[in-house]
Amino acid sequence: MYGPGVIELNDLLGKVEIDPEHTMVMRHRPTEPKLRAALGWFAEEEPEVYNAYQRIHGERVEKSLSKAKHLASFIGHEPSKALFVGLYAVRTGERIAVSQWRKRPENQRLLALGHREPKRTHVRWFDLELTENLAPWKGRMVVSWSGIERSWWRWASRNVLTVSAIHEESALVRRMPEWTELVLSWAELKMSPRSWRAVLSQWRGVYLILDRLSGKGYVGSAYGPENIMTRWTHYADTGHGGNVELKRLDPQHFQFAILERVSPDMPADEVIRIEGTWKNRLGTRDCGLNRN
Repeated sequence: MYGPGVIELNDLLGKVEIDPEHTMVMRHRPTEPKLRAALGWFAEEEPEVYNAYQRIHGERVEKSLSKAKHLASFIGHEPSKALFVGLYAVRTGERIAVSQWRKRPENQRLLALGHREPKRTHVRWFDLELTENLAPWKGRMVVSWSGIERSWWRWASRNVLTVSAIHEESALVRRMPEWTELVLSWAELKMSPRSWRAVLSQWRGVYLILDRLSGKGYVGSAYGPENIMTRWTHYADTGHGGNVELKRLDPQHFQFAILERVSPDMPADEVIRIEGTWKNRLGTRDCGLNRN
């Protein structure tokens, strides 16, 4: 059926002595946009949050996963493709109340990005242990996801999933947008990838915090030793950064963007002058959240 050199997922499972008959394959692609964008970040940098996402399921999937010995976990990063995350050993774990599920820190992170709470009173909290099998292919191996994309979970033995690409580097964390296109919600800011934080730590400039609920904005600036990431982290940690007007608002509705970048060695008074021009142009003193 396939030409020379074609590799299938089941071939790779067999090489590490994993039985496809007892291996479930999942292609995760959340319907919630923010969670879908963040799932790769979690897989790369916060694996316990990623694993929490796949540890509970609806009753039908729950029943099937209980029969599996392994789970081959993928992310649907593009149409008809699946990006490999890891191979997990499956144990049925415990049955917990949804009220318990809600209190777990990793699930609160998911809920902050729009993850839907289970509609049942109790769920099976699977014990999924990441194995070393196929670990070098994490974030690099892409398989073709044949058939209907809505069929997001399958038994490996009943499907032919061919390897369509092997990336040189991990593709789990998407490339950071240009600064002119970068827009982060408060929740996304708190969970931004390390690589993005490293870049933002090199930048100084003028930024906008928009309260999407009221439509009002706050203009601030970062200069000298204080970079944009330092300032934004303060907002992420406190919700207001010490600003009186922001304290009155719910940070869940905040949106962060850069208005203008400046040189790291630009004098403070010049940056403050530029900041003032943006306050004037956007009207954030009279109709926004700036008091000066």
